[in-house]
Amino acid sequence: MLKNINPLLNPDILYALASMGHGDTVTICDANFPATAMAANTVSGEALQLAVDAPTALATLLSVIPIDTFDLEIPPVQGMQVVGAPDEIPPCMQDCAPLVEAEGSKISLVERHAFYEIAKKSFVIIRTIEARPYGNLIIRKGVIL
Repeated sequence: MLKNINPLLNPDILYALASMGHGDTVTICDANFPATAMAANTVSGEALQLAVDAPTALATLLSVIPIDTFDLEIPPVQGMQVVGAPDEIPPCMQDCAPLVEAEGSKISLVERHAFYEIAKKSFVIIRTIEARPYGNLIIRKGVIL
């Protein structure tokens, strides 16, 4: 155990997050996301597991990493659009939005296949047990001050 570290953050996740630099991204994905296949292309090379829903995973990660707000040309937090309804905000994203907003950012939704391409370039992909569809987020890590 470590003091002041959320116990949900297992050693593999802590190592990955600590190894990331500013501008690197972490993908939080739902249980249906092709995490193992996508993670083969990432820096870490494997999907890590966090046995919680997506909002809990997001809150847990945000307890140790900041969101990058330096370059706003590329949204610092991205979620996946609903196929066929790009303006719809999925329930999981509705639950995650206040957590992101509390960090001074917002969730920008991107088309599904574009999301996959961005996720493949993540430093690490963390699979959750989120059962709701579209429970996927990409967070760009900021600078620790």
